[in-house]
Amino acid sequence: MKRLIAFALAAAAASNTLAQAPQPPEIAARNYLLLDVTANKVLAEREADVAQDPASLTKLMTAYIVFNALKEKRLTLDQPLTVSKRAWDERKGDPSLMFIDTTMTPKVDELLKGMIIQSGNDASVALAEGVGGTVEQFVAMMNRQAQAWGLKNTQFKNVTGITEPGHKSSARDMAVIASRIIQDFPEYYTYYSQRDFTFNKIKQHNRNLLLGRDPSVDGMKTGYTDAAGYCLVSSAQRDFPNGKRRLLSVVMGTASKEARAAESQKLLNWGYAAFDAVRLFDKDQAVSTVPVWKGAAPEAKLGALGPVFVAVPRGEGGKLQTKVERTDPLVAPLTKGQRVGTLKVTTTAGVAVAEVPLVVQQDVPLAGIFGRAWDSIRLWIK
Repeated sequence: MKRLIAFALAAAAASNTLAQAPQPPEIAARNYLLLDVTANKVLAEREADVAQDPASLTKLMTAYIVFNALKEKRLTLDQPLTVSKRAWDERKGDPSLMFIDTTMTPKVDELLKGMIIQSGNDASVALAEGVGGTVEQFVAMMNRQAQAWGLKNTQFKNVTGITEPGHKSSARDMAVIASRIIQDFPEYYTYYSQRDFTFNKIKQHNRNLLLGRDPSVDGMKTGYTDAAGYCLVSSAQRDFPNGKRRLLSVVMGTASKEARAAESQKLLNWGYAAFDAVRLFDKDQAVSTVPVWKGAAPEAKLGALGPVFVAVPRGEGGKLQTKVERTDPLVAPLTKGQRVGTLKVTTTAGVAVAEVPLVVQQDVPLAGIFGRAWDSIRLWIK
């Protein structure tokens, strides 16, 4: 399912065409976006593709690159890193600090907490140098990742989010980055739910006020500069009869710390109340069984990459129809995970709700020479 996130966000206009879609509440933010992560659907947005100063939301991508280095074992959580003068110099112009200095060798785990919980610019620089060698090389890694995801409104110039010409992102692009952290690195996502961190005898609290107000909120990141206003990416997961459901909101350009929390809470509550997540298929459940030509097996089961949820306005779940479009004829050999079709979900009126890639659920090798010959004749007759 995580492979669909960027597609779902990029195709928001098409996915929001449900008849009589609920109207979102008035949100006091310059830009916003609400994403149903579970169903891969944008529920509401305003000017979500406008590029602007992302402030410390930048550190979401900084963290993603560090998490990837940990996954690839180029770094370990208990590895100490030196603190350069460049990292120490961050204290000269910004109050967002972990308060490290050049005499210290904090561990990667501590620096991640300093960057995520305390929003430390000094921690961000230290991590960037530890992974990339230099800040400039690390920024290049950030931009390559943004390009790989197709983020057209994002360009990074630094790792902290300090205002700089050309440093920009959008609400939609930030939603992509945040949701990729949640789905690619669940083992590290827990950093975002921690409400305080003490380092060098200095205790600082997480600036995401929703962590203390809504028990379903478990992340993610705040940001503020004069140019950006007050920004917040917040994520919540709530239990429903058909399973857990995660929503993610992005608000940018609000007027205060309180406003960014209140407007995010408003979006999350509305999304849960106005939409239902309908579970169509479970993980590994076959969506369709189809004939295979020239294969060692006569049929193949097709399914999605994960459980299939769709988000629909409350009460609309009973009005859905599904249709499988697939390659025909389907000729062996087939490899498990190979995409061969699409599950299209629509309302009874034909309004598109979702499109889900379908893949082969098991390998289907070639049949023997006689089986292949017989199917060649049948295909010719067909």
